[in-house]
Amino acid sequence: MDKEALRPGETESSDHDEWEEDGASWSARSPARWWGWAAFLLSLAGFGDSLYLTIEHFSGGVLNCPDTGIINCFKVTQSPQSEVFGVFPVALLGLLFFTALVAINVPVTWRLDGRVGRSAVYGRLALAVSGMGMVLYLIYTELVTIKAICLYCTGVHAVTFLLFVLVVATFPTMTSALGPKSEV
Repeated sequence: MDKEALRPGETESSDHDEWEEDGASWSARSPARWWGWAAFLLSLAGFGDSLYLTIEHFSGGVLNCPDTGIINCFKVTQSPQSEVFGVFPVALLGLLFFTALVAINVPVTWRLDGRVGRSAVYGRLALAVSGMGMVLYLIYTELVTIKAICLYCTGVHAVTFLLFVLVVATFPTMTSALGPKSEV
């Protein structure tokens, strides 16, 4: 942007950069601070829910949830589908997933730049997409195979969906805020 085109009170280093190309223009804003906080809090909620499900799985405890009708946490968490290959609990997989999300969604990581910032942005996207894929599989399994719904699992699914929407919606701004990829 050349200095003659500046409006009163505007400086060359404003909150966002603008590009003009063939009469069309668009701007890349820097990430909003609340994005990192929202992602971090959602990640903590998913971590807490997954931690509870994992503890109850290994302790053999009974979830504080109805166990009759379509809403039946016991039926879902004790089904053969609650373990991957009959060995690895899905709840533990969720706990590991949300542990990674908590780490990558610490608000300061939403402001990183350079290689680390780019890795965080793409890592966040990869986790969100893979998590959403797993959620779709688990919802199908609950509804079609098990024919029951676990409320705590649904909480994890809802948090994963919200994180997916947040990460995908902010991805274009996050990548453009990083600038062009430098070749090293």
